[in-house]
Amino acid sequence: MTEPRAHSTAEYPIAPPAPRKGRGAVTNLQGRYEVDQREAVDDGWVAAPDDDEPQKVLRTRVFEERAKSILTRNRSPDIPFGVSLNPYRGCEHGCIYCFARPTHSYLGLSPGLDFESRIYAKVNAPELLERELSKKSYEPEPIALGVNTDAWQPAEREWRLTRRVVEVLSERNHPFAAITKSSLIERDLDLLAPMAARGQFMAAITITTLDADIARTLEPRAATPSRRLRTIRTLSEAGIPVGVSIAPVIPFVTEQDMERVLEACAEAGASNASYIVLRLPWEVAPLFKDWLGAHFPDRAERVMARVRDMRGGKDYDSSFSTRMKGEGLWADLLKQRFHNAVRRLGLNQRDRGILDMSHFRRQEAPRRQAANRDSPQLDLF
Repeated sequence: MTEPRAHSTAEYPIAPPAPRKGRGAVTNLQGRYEVDQREAVDDGWVAAPDDDEPQKVLRTRVFEERAKSILTRNRSPDIPFGVSLNPYRGCEHGCIYCFARPTHSYLGLSPGLDFESRIYAKVNAPELLERELSKKSYEPEPIALGVNTDAWQPAEREWRLTRRVVEVLSERNHPFAAITKSSLIERDLDLLAPMAARGQFMAAITITTLDADIARTLEPRAATPSRRLRTIRTLSEAGIPVGVSIAPVIPFVTEQDMERVLEACAEAGASNASYIVLRLPWEVAPLFKDWLGAHFPDRAERVMARVRDMRGGKDYDSSFSTRMKGEGLWADLLKQRFHNAVRRLGLNQRDRGILDMSHFRRQEAPRRQAANRDSPQLDLF
């Protein structure tokens, strides 16, 4: 594992760490629960890196995890679901802004490069879900799939945990919604389309920008923006209600693209849209600042100044009333722009929050066996 690097005391280092090709984070910032803190110090004896020297490849490793439970419940008033399911920990897409990055700190790992290169596959997720749905005490409500991790991230091609989870939900007629940046969701249309026809499934595709160059550094291993638009069209043509999530809106980086994203998604068949302003909880703030220093040094101060304008003068405010949309003049302007575009494009005219729970089946389904693995880890690259 790459040696963790403590965040510099300077908000934007004069010489920020060099970004790695195909990775979002530019550092392996220590998690907040680390007992021993380490700080990199330049004493002048270390030679500057040779630009012609190839950078060491950081390979993705996937580890087996046997989870104790699989359904997570929340009571947050600003989140439109009460139950979620995540088949993986960590996400190889490497989105630098991901609010779930700090969860890797619970594992004693870095929310930086570790989060996107050390993935944990919950190999017993389908069995745990079957057990939960079979309990007499279980009260069915729609499940949100892939909130803290993308359920169709690259590891899913090999491990197929999301596919097996969807099979369980399909067998039980249990409604769910999914959000993803991956075109791999199209693989499961044979299950998703019939569920959508029964009013038991809806999807959202996250698109932050249509600029492929920005997306390549912002979300390095997610599908390209154009490919995600094709996924919206494919899902829509299959009869699946699909919306677009513009999350996050980053001032002076993706914010100017909001209307173009909405127009492209509406043309592709999206029926609903939502947005979230950039959130920087815990370790996400220093990771994002390092990313800004590496990729947008000319506007880093300007971006963070605007973020603070919408966060009461802070990098982040976790108040339920404002954490998703921000507050103040600039937040109000974003809100107006979004609603004007949505109204003009005819989006959000249908209720997207109703899923049919009436056909849920509680009976036992055949027990599933987790896929056998010769090794507890798998190199994807």
